[in-house]
Amino acid sequence: MADRGALPFDPIERAGVLWEKHVGDASAMRAATSIMRVQQLLISEFDRVLKPLGITFARYEVLRLLSFSREGRLALSVIGERLMVHPTSVTNAIDRLVKSGLVDRTPDDEDRRRVYASLTAEGQRVLERATRELTDIDFGLAALDGAERKQLFDVLRTVRATDFTE
Repeated sequence: MADRGALPFDPIERAGVLWEKHVGDASAMRAATSIMRVQQLLISEFDRVLKPLGITFARYEVLRLLSFSREGRLALSVIGERLMVHPTSVTNAIDRLVKSGLVDRTPDDEDRRRVYASLTAEGQRVLERATRELTDIDFGLAALDGAERKQLFDVLRTVRATDFTE
């Protein structure tokens, strides 16, 4: 990640000290706030490397998901389910990708309510370049070695699998 001028202290750690002084146990707050801060940093870095390609990370995820499909296309509803985003967000992303010439949108002949998205040749080219750009920066996690990345993935699995609607 690009150096953004390190602060002379860790603001989340400082908040944790104050939290413990005024509220109580800060372990959950520190962990959650750390995850959110890292997410902000990663998205900023992803957008920096993807901006020259005319896409955001959210649109990259759609392109990558389409590239993994067996039939070369996915219904917009499936894209939303797999990326865990609202249908409006999927429609917005697809609209922009179609406008950029990276994705084609095709109505289903059998069910007019269903719409499919598929990569164009230009979409495939942009996807390949974007993937190189992201892997070249280790998806923003170059500060962690392979074992630390695996450990982070494993630790976060429990939270990722939690159903917060219950």
